[in-house]
Amino acid sequence: MDDPIEVPPTTASHVVAMPYPGRGHVNPMMSLCKLLLSKNSDILVTFVVTEEWLGLIGSDPKPDNIRFATIPNVIPSEHGRANDFVTFVEAVMTKMEAPFEDLLNRLLPPTVIIYDTYLFWVVRVANKRSIPVASFWPMSASFFAVLKHYHLLEQNGHYPVNVSEDGEKRVDYIPGNSSIRLADFPLNDGSWRNRRLLELSLNAIPWMQKSQYLLFPSIYELEPRAIDALKSEFSIPIYTVGPAIPSFGNSLIDDIGYFQWLDNQPSGSVLYISQGSFLSFSNEQIDEIAAGVRESGVRFLWVQPGESDKLKEMCGDRGLVLAWCDQLRVLQHHSIGGFWSHCGWNSTREGVFSGVPFLAFPILMDQPLNGKLIVEEWKVGWRVKKEVKKDTLITKDEIANLIKRFMHLGGDEVRDMRKRSRELKQICHRAIASGGSSESNINAFLLHILQDAKPH
Repeated sequence: MDDPIEVPPTTASHVVAMPYPGRGHVNPMMSLCKLLLSKNSDILVTFVVTEEWLGLIGSDPKPDNIRFATIPNVIPSEHGRANDFVTFVEAVMTKMEAPFEDLLNRLLPPTVIIYDTYLFWVVRVANKRSIPVASFWPMSASFFAVLKHYHLLEQNGHYPVNVSEDGEKRVDYIPGNSSIRLADFPLNDGSWRNRRLLELSLNAIPWMQKSQYLLFPSIYELEPRAIDALKSEFSIPIYTVGPAIPSFGNSLIDDIGYFQWLDNQPSGSVLYISQGSFLSFSNEQIDEIAAGVRESGVRFLWVQPGESDKLKEMCGDRGLVLAWCDQLRVLQHHSIGGFWSHCGWNSTREGVFSGVPFLAFPILMDQPLNGKLIVEEWKVGWRVKKEVKKDTLITKDEIANLIKRFMHLGGDEVRDMRKRSRELKQICHRAIASGGSSESNINAFLLHILQDAKPH
């Protein structure tokens, strides 16, 4: 049996962080932990990951008082999760609880456990031991409100959805949200796979209400309607602690070739393209995007894991194709004029924080709703796919024309969108400055846990 972690005498509290084992979940949880430590360096954080994830992030730079602890992988190869996503999610929700509880026996008692809301079993384990828990929802508050009230769709005869016929229809009865196209609801088609994923997702909601705190990696000013609606429904404190994005390290990242290339491009001239690290479109659609990018003649930086050589050949010589980049640093570079994005919540926050307008091309889960926030609520982007019909191929000609208009700095519509993007950037920066909404929320949450708040 492993020895317990020894805590230095100066440590004020011990925080155990338990993220869901996925890139879009691990990253914001780590950012949150670093943020807490930047406010109080006397905290010790035990960051629990699967063995696979320790291999992926174990060597990343982090403060000394974040320590990793591991539990076994939930399935033999987590890299296969995209092939059988349902099996992976089921394993996360059923096979991680016992090893986590065993690990907890070897740790010094936590002051609080911060857990990814999807891992509802953490609440069961913690409540048995009278350990306070903070539920960390790694997506938007607006999307949380949608899931919490998903039953209203069925009650109103709007689930399942035939997207091709009814996708454009709108509903306005989801608390915390303005009217939403039926096409933008997650897992809405009633297929076995999506029904099961929806069921697994909804499992987390009632358990969250047994937590002591609810944390969102968002900014109140970006989602006031959703935050206010949720605060009226829950008795536990709700804190917006966003944007919870990676803080810059001290690495010599500017020496990397793609930054040298960006330095040599005119201001606002480069389209940054990233469809995320997990889900993707059909090869046919990617081919059309690549041909459209080439035809547009616009400068680009495209990040696509694998297949870089093939894409590079298809896109032409006006830009770079990379398997990975430091996305936040890239988005903040003066040469970046737009962000073609799948609208995952991490990418959405980073783009808004950087003041960059979006071409929104969501795939599934919360991404269509994030795209709605970008296009309809914040007005800092355009949809790539105007029609909601399922599996419509967007052609290279449509893509080329869209990119040319989007990156043309002279048009009134584009000018207004860029101005609005800069305004949202200022809102984000004010929120994390002294006295801002996010900074005040972080301090309030820290005050609670440092006072060793006990469960109600």
